[in-house]
Amino acid sequence: MPDELQQRAGVHVLVCDPAGPPIATEQDALDLIGAAFLGAQVVAVPANRLDARFFSLGTRFAGEVMQKFVNYRLRLAVVGDISTQLAGSSALRALVHESNRGEHIWFVPDLDALDARLGATS
Repeated sequence: MPDELQQRAGVHVLVCDPAGPPIATEQDALDLIGAAFLGAQVVAVPANRLDARFFSLGTRFAGEVMQKFVNYRLRLAVVGDISTQLAGSSALRALVHESNRGEHIWFVPDLDALDARLGATS
């Protein structure tokens, strides 16, 4: 399935294809942001599309990507199981916890959880 603009819980969401290209550079993130400008308010990115550096906070890649979304006033939802990455990093666990308390960046296990989150905030 290609990346697809969907209406989920009353919100326009760009749901990214799990088999799509990896997000390994800031430009890759900007390309998603550009695609979202077709009407999306949220970009749902499968966790498996994010380069491993995203989950290794010392690389600063996660911060760079997340800041791009905030700057462009788009919400980012990382969708999928990241339990392996969380088990290996207390800093990542803290980032996920704090992000999920906010309104801009969320880490959710699946699209159903994203729908619930969107429904609670809209």
